[in-house]
Amino acid sequence: MEVFNSIAYGFKIAFQIQNIYLCFLGVLFGTFTGVLPGFGPSAAMALLIPLTFGLPSVSSIILLAGIYYGSMYGGSTASILVNIPGEAASAITCLEGYPMAKAGRAGPALGISAFGSLIGATIAIIGLMFVAPPISEFALKFGPHEFFSIMVLGLTIVTYVSTGPVIKALMMAALGLILGSVGMGVISGEPRLNFGTRYLLDGIPLVPLVMGLFGISEVLLNLEKTLKVEIYEKSVKDILPSLQDWGASIWAILRGTVIGFFCGLLPGAGPVIASFISYAVEKKISKHPEKFGTGVIEGVASPETANNAAVQAAFIPLFTLGIPVTPAIAVLFGAFLVHGIVPGPLLISQKPDLFWGVVASMYLGNIMLLVLNLPLINLWVRIVRIPYVFLFPLILLFCLIGAFSMDFSVADIYFMLIFGVMGYIMKKFQYEGAPLILGFILGPAMEKAVRQALIISHGDFGSFWVRPICAVTLSVAAFLLLTNILPYFKSRRPAIGIEE
Repeated sequence: MEVFNSIAYGFKIAFQIQNIYLCFLGVLFGTFTGVLPGFGPSAAMALLIPLTFGLPSVSSIILLAGIYYGSMYGGSTASILVNIPGEAASAITCLEGYPMAKAGRAGPALGISAFGSLIGATIAIIGLMFVAPPISEFALKFGPHEFFSIMVLGLTIVTYVSTGPVIKALMMAALGLILGSVGMGVISGEPRLNFGTRYLLDGIPLVPLVMGLFGISEVLLNLEKTLKVEIYEKSVKDILPSLQDWGASIWAILRGTVIGFFCGLLPGAGPVIASFISYAVEKKISKHPEKFGTGVIEGVASPETANNAAVQAAFIPLFTLGIPVTPAIAVLFGAFLVHGIVPGPLLISQKPDLFWGVVASMYLGNIMLLVLNLPLINLWVRIVRIPYVFLFPLILLFCLIGAFSMDFSVADIYFMLIFGVMGYIMKKFQYEGAPLILGFILGPAMEKAVRQALIISHGDFGSFWVRPICAVTLSVAAFLLLTNILPYFKSRRPAIGIEE
């Protein structure tokens, strides 16, 4: 009964005029982000963080969260009509969505994608409501040892599912930890790695770092690409799926919801892994697997449902443990810190307005997305036709204004440009920014936890292994790391990339 009273309180917050407007703005911009090829939610959220400086924390998180789950809807539109995934998690949708469009069934493909996304997201939000509070209460029993071990596991899993050589992912995570240690020591308070400058005493600023790695680098990378866009030219009609379409898709939607929800809980998995797994499961259990690739509707419904369910479930580790499980959630974690809020076990009890307000806004936002994506399909198709050469100056200008507006410091602009070039070079040589961001954000918390643990145990490192939760999580992290390093296991690791 307490959950229902809490969600009613959340709807009271979500239905405030300002929050409704910001929720709509977030999902609208998220859909726009999803439609644009090569421009993910991480970059979009990084661009809009400066706009939230003057807003209440609840309204800010509602806006940024809307961008994240809104991008999943837009990505499916581009995949089905253009055969180019606007968002990484929608890449698998191209296999069935575009053949359906070419066969004159673009309407049912878009319709089942939108309704499946709404169903998967809604069920996942219900799971978030009932799962997050107990996890948060259980996590209150954690000590520094347990928090350190969970953060180590999170970083390890992120490197495990990263694209390319594992050593590169580990290097990026280590670089993130080093960059996170710049500034005043967490325990000692002594300046470190600041090169004698006062500017770095508070550490490397998060917003310029994120905007550079995800925003500026994405602009530079897309400028050298030439995409041949084959747009579905016929008018989209019969958007509402028929009873036969629902019959073929309903179980795929339910299976995608379950797969997506559990993938969203795992650090490093997220919507990309969820969509690939759900598609593979449908093809495996199908009575006609030979038809996959020719335009079967369940091949659209399942992955689109899974990636939306995974996005909603990814908020559970963030709200309850303070652990970002995807790069986009890591950017959102940074937004929490910018507004002076530390996600973790105390968030629900100390900031119930933020937690329940954001959860309630997710219901509202997903309904808005259904309304936005079905009638405005032709608008999103026209956006894809805009040459990128006209978009990148606006994005670059927005980045410059956003970086400067944080502290009105020109040094922030220089830092953003430096990290932008650095991110561009990293992507050219297949070094991912996701492990770096996660290491940068988790680094200070990991250092604080391990220092507190050693102070409590009088410097005894063996104390990490006598605590059951800590011992199990560290053992799992060590096992995953070894399976990556050993050539026998490394050769069998699936090449599925993390969402950026």
